[in-house]
Amino acid sequence: MVTPHGFGYLGQALSAAEQYAAVYGVAYRRGTDRVVCSPGHYVIAAYAAAAETGLIDEAALASYGQNGSALEAIGTERSPVPEYTCGSLGHHRLARLTVLLDANNSQVDGPVDSITTIEPVAAKWQAFGWDAADLDGHDVAAIAAALARPAGRPRVLICRTSTRHGLDCLPPDADGHFIKLPPDLAAMAVAELDARLAAETAGDG
Repeated sequence: MVTPHGFGYLGQALSAAEQYAAVYGVAYRRGTDRVVCSPGHYVIAAYAAAAETGLIDEAALASYGQNGSALEAIGTERSPVPEYTCGSLGHHRLARLTVLLDANNSQVDGPVDSITTIEPVAAKWQAFGWDAADLDGHDVAAIAAALARPAGRPRVLICRTSTRHGLDCLPPDADGHFIKLPPDLAAMAVAELDARLAAETAGDG
C-alpha cells in the first residue's frame, strides 16, 4: 500500500500489525464486536488485517490513499474498517471495553523518551480505574490470550512495539513516524518479506 506513493504511515502498520492480526484474525466477532481506531494513521494496519481475513476485498488495497478511494490514507468515519475511527472517548460502565494501546515510543520528533516521558503508562491507566497489562505487542498469541480473558471493568493492553519491527532492511535512522520508501528500499523490503514467508511456509510443510 505504501510503495506506490513512495512514502506513508508504514511505521504505524509495522508497530500495530500483530495487534490487528489478533483482533481480526482471532478475537473479532462480526456483528457483535466494534473496533475503534483512535489515531487515524493506524488504519493501514486495519486494512491489511481485514483483507487477510476476508472482511474487505484484498484487491481494494491497491487503491489505498488514492483520490476517491474508500481506503483513505488516514482513517475517517467513512473508512470500511474499523467500525469507528475517532479520538479520545468518554467511558461509563463499559466493562466490556478493551483498549489496545500501541506503545511504540515514536512520535514526529523522534523517540518519545528522548523528548519526555509518559511512563508509567500502566499505573496512569490504573489510576483512572482501568485494568492494565503490559505485553509484547508483536506477539499475536499473547495479545489474543489477553483479549480472551474476561474482565469486570474496562481494560487496556499496553502493547510494547517498534515501528521498525519486521523489516531488518530499514536503515537505523528510519523515521518511525513517516517512513520514506524509495524504490530500491521498497524492493529490499518486499524481498525480505517474501524470503521470510517462504521460510515459514517451508517450515510448516
